[in-house]
Amino acid sequence: MSAVSQHVVVVADSRFPIREPFAGGMQSQTWHLVHGLRDRGIDVTVFAGPGSDPALGAHLLDVTPLRLSDTARRDVSMQPEEWLAQHHAYLELMVALGRRSDVDVVHNNSLHHLPVAMAGALQAPVLTTLHTPPTPWLEPAVAMAGPGHHVVAVSRHTARAWRHVVGPEAPVVPNGVDVQRWTPGPGGPDLVWTGRIAPEKAPHLALEIARKAGRALRIAGPVTDPVYWRDEVRPRLGPGATYEGHLGQRDLARLVGGSALCLVTPAWDEPYGLVAAEALACGTPVLGFDRGGLAEVVGSDCARLVAADDVEAAAALVREVAALDRRAARRHAERHCSLEAMVSAYVDQYAALAGPRAA
Repeated sequence: MSAVSQHVVVVADSRFPIREPFAGGMQSQTWHLVHGLRDRGIDVTVFAGPGSDPALGAHLLDVTPLRLSDTARRDVSMQPEEWLAQHHAYLELMVALGRRSDVDVVHNNSLHHLPVAMAGALQAPVLTTLHTPPTPWLEPAVAMAGPGHHVVAVSRHTARAWRHVVGPEAPVVPNGVDVQRWTPGPGGPDLVWTGRIAPEKAPHLALEIARKAGRALRIAGPVTDPVYWRDEVRPRLGPGATYEGHLGQRDLARLVGGSALCLVTPAWDEPYGLVAAEALACGTPVLGFDRGGLAEVVGSDCARLVAADDVEAAAALVREVAALDRRAARRHAERHCSLEAMVSAYVDQYAALAGPRAA
């Protein structure tokens, strides 16, 4: 194995399991990255949250039970136990990795600050993927990280958001979808929306777009904010708007591929927009709000973007977008959004960081 590292440690998110049906795009990206690296013969060790796919062979990022003295628990600085459990899990991991000399690269694919803050204690370089805009915990850790820590961003938009911390824009490695699993579908009369049922994803605006356009809408994804679901989404459901559940990849691809177009309605600056890439791989055109990195994912021949929150403008484009060439959407995904391209880019990053030992 020339020009690639021999042993990569992937540090995943601890809050949600890395398994289908995925809690979100970051979990999906982690699962596909690990399998893509192993398909190339790279030795990958994974640290992930409880309940992750057994096929990953993941070591658990878990501290059970959390052992604290009564004195510590009574202290005024006591944080919620879930927060402390995550903190101690990553602390335990980074201390253990600091003792190891058999690792070429540590790929931090989590949103936790400790893998960044403790990167200098490791013998191997640490590569952090910036999946989100700066957060209060992660931003100072990245700002203070030493020479052993390196970053890539999932989009140019995200790289620009971090420029005040990392200096010149970070290298970009876009997320990728497995175009062998997300296959073209026949289309259909209905619209589709997929993702986490949460305010920042704004499916209620997708429901409004479909209603104004006079089209049926099918929604799929995990309900991560029950109050938002109760107040904003469920009341808008009915004969022309249905919730299909939290689907696995195969069923989700069938739903998306059997739809006229995919609505993408972020109420925040989406760092990437994996659901758009998945839709294009199914040959399904995208109609969305021009926020964050979404414009970098889609092409003009297979998508239309309108100003943020402009429900009227989006509704007026439904007919046009539904008529876009599905073959063009699929070609765009193959050329610009593939898992193969993402894995190749990370392999190149690892080789550059690992140095002579990777030869």
